[in-house]
Amino acid sequence: MLHRHRISLLITATRIIVSNPLQFTSAYTKLPSTTMTRRLNTTKSVARTALDEMSTDGSFKRVDAAWRNKISKEPGSMFPPEKGRYHLYVAYACPWAHRTLMTRAIKGLEDIISVTVVMPVWQKTKPDDPIDRHNGWVFANKSGEALKNTAGLGGPFPASYPSNEADPIFNAKSVREIYEISGDKDGKYTVPILFDKKSQTIVSNESSEIIQMLNSQFDEYATSPDIDLEPQDLREAMQSVDSWIYPNLNNGVYRCGFAKTQEAYNLAIDDLTAAFDRVEEILSRQRFIAGDQFTLSDIRLFVTLLRFDEVYVVYFKTNTRSVANSPNLLNYCREIYQIPGVAETVDMHQIKEHYFCSHPDLNKLSIVPRGPDFERMLNERHNRGALGKRPKISVSDEEKD
Repeated sequence: MLHRHRISLLITATRIIVSNPLQFTSAYTKLPSTTMTRRLNTTKSVARTALDEMSTDGSFKRVDAAWRNKISKEPGSMFPPEKGRYHLYVAYACPWAHRTLMTRAIKGLEDIISVTVVMPVWQKTKPDDPIDRHNGWVFANKSGEALKNTAGLGGPFPASYPSNEADPIFNAKSVREIYEISGDKDGKYTVPILFDKKSQTIVSNESSEIIQMLNSQFDEYATSPDIDLEPQDLREAMQSVDSWIYPNLNNGVYRCGFAKTQEAYNLAIDDLTAAFDRVEEILSRQRFIAGDQFTLSDIRLFVTLLRFDEVYVVYFKTNTRSVANSPNLLNYCREIYQIPGVAETVDMHQIKEHYFCSHPDLNKLSIVPRGPDFERMLNERHNRGALGKRPKISVSDEEKD
């Protein structure tokens, strides 16, 4: 009798899950675009940040993004491309989110996909809960009081900036709330978020996949549909450079900065230095990182290089190299920065304020170094025109070469 009762309960629970799958949603996994699935894990993870992703040897081990669905033009797609349907939550400070802002601008999708920029300095995401210690991204509060860092020091930091807004969809106070509303069980509340306003859920929080979607799935709405940032003839070269630039440079700066042992730091800085020199050498003989055409791989690289001298050299101890002292990299950055729309996605003040003020364990008093004014260097003329054909998305080479 007891056995039959257990079977009955199991059948009932199964029916509930099938009839209302969104009730048990956690993080989506990467599957065909016509199917939306999520981890069958109803146990909520403890809220965490990247600083918690450490191995026993003191090295930083970034955990992959959890929400991995796709916007697709394929018939039957649960997330088809539509004007006004999708929203990006981003931070100017975050290099992963910056990838999506750049791609959106270059493709001309500003009127198709809306965006909200969160505030740069992390705050407690459950300020009324003395037990919850999570710190993360929060939305602007135009009537809010000036803030300090999460240790109660530094600042004061404004509760809003002109380019940062409140959450327009749920009036959420933090990015964490967006994840919780979407049924997240993973516990890592990152940006960017590509959000579907129609089904009220997160589509993806993996930047490398979001920029692919923005490049390929919205051409019928884009003002620059002829720009292909992932051309078929360069995909193999793009995959090749991405495979070593990501672990050694994009993530390599974090491996240096978050290392908790000298051995872990030594390994990370050696990898980073070698990759930095490799990029400088490649760019001495070709205009862009995967060939003679500007691609998504350049966007992935640029957002790290942009932050390198102002932040990573100091904060993450990556001082074996400098973009300003690397002629090919500096001129490469100049050309990309001068692509129409790109400079508008850069806010160096918020970049620096986030890094130097969000982690009291690394910078207790949140003092922001003045820095070399790297953005001023990027406005100077570049010399990249000598290395290849003029990309149609670039500013006039007659003006900048």
